[in-house]
Amino acid sequence: MSQSPESLYARIRQEVAARADRLWDVSLALHRDPETAYEEHRAAGLLAGELEREGFEVRRGVADLPTAFVARAGSATGGREGPSVALLMEYDALPLLGHACGHNLIAAAGLGAALAVRAALGEVEGTLLAVGTPAEERGGGKVAEVAAGVFEGVDAALMFHPGVHDWTWAPLTASAQVRVGFHGRAAHPTGSPTEGIDALGALIQLFNTLGVLGRRLPTGSHVQGIVTDGGRATNLVPAYAEGLFGLRGETTSALERLVEELRSCAEGVALATRTRVEVTDVGGRYEHFRDNEVLSALFAGHLDRAGIRLSEPTAGVYLGSSDFGNVSTRVPGIHPWIAIMGPEASDHTPEFAEAAAGPRARHVMSAAAEALACTAADVLLRPDVRERAWARLREKAAAGR
Repeated sequence: MSQSPESLYARIRQEVAARADRLWDVSLALHRDPETAYEEHRAAGLLAGELEREGFEVRRGVADLPTAFVARAGSATGGREGPSVALLMEYDALPLLGHACGHNLIAAAGLGAALAVRAALGEVEGTLLAVGTPAEERGGGKVAEVAAGVFEGVDAALMFHPGVHDWTWAPLTASAQVRVGFHGRAAHPTGSPTEGIDALGALIQLFNTLGVLGRRLPTGSHVQGIVTDGGRATNLVPAYAEGLFGLRGETTSALERLVEELRSCAEGVALATRTRVEVTDVGGRYEHFRDNEVLSALFAGHLDRAGIRLSEPTAGVYLGSSDFGNVSTRVPGIHPWIAIMGPEASDHTPEFAEAAAGPRARHVMSAAAEALACTAADVLLRPDVRERAWARLREKAAAGR
């Protein structure tokens, strides 16, 4: 480093502080104008515009997603090699609930971190990316970005998430959406009852079978289903019935096993009921989150300067799933959880949406931006950090964790 670590961190904090009002205005603008998955046109335009104004080169519509973008700064261009770090921004909202997951804060913190790193370092030696990632709540923008190679060559992917806990990492399970459709044969239930093959009866039997299966599933795994098509009339044996099932597993391999169990159950029910069944994935699967302790420890240390102390997650508590899992299994990554409400509350509620525009949220946003920026600087400037982070990722991958 051309300057001492502490002086660099102080400069980063100054750069975030100088932009604090502007970052909060961005956060509130997103909060006032919530856009759901793949519809975040104004949010993506606002964030990309802010980055362009401070000298980032912005490429819009990456991974064939109109509301995704990558903003780039640094010296490693034109094929030149060097360290690379990505700061991730989420900005989609929930239907009917707005920013009840606090993605407005994720976006503003990622933006602030990117701007502060570039300003504090001047000409970045390597590559600094600010990645706009749409549709975390439904569909998985990061799944598409991983497939498109957005994170190839990246040494660290950094983001935070607001919540009701102060945890160094988020216990996020692997997840999948699976559609199961049973095909039977229509008939009049009174006039010709023996001619009908009840597709809805088969679907109901599948729900009963999965209820038995659920009692022996391992920790972190579950199946939750809804009926999306149960027939059209009570005086007609349903020729088609369909259910949508959400599956979660503690690890990606556990999820894969659970999907195969669902498939086996559906095929067994079809055989028993003389129906025909189709089992298909809906959207991309979310892999489990693989925390990188090397980077998480650095982030937690930087966040401590802002008066927020992180602890390990409570054993056996799972927070859901995220498409960031697909990034973290390929690139060293962090996804710490920082509370904007107390542990008695919950995200995905109107109360959480209100809190995401409150004074505690503003403090968390600024603190997270500082800690993310300092961690990004560590990755860019310290070869030992990059080496240890990659070594830890390889260790976990070999162990399937």
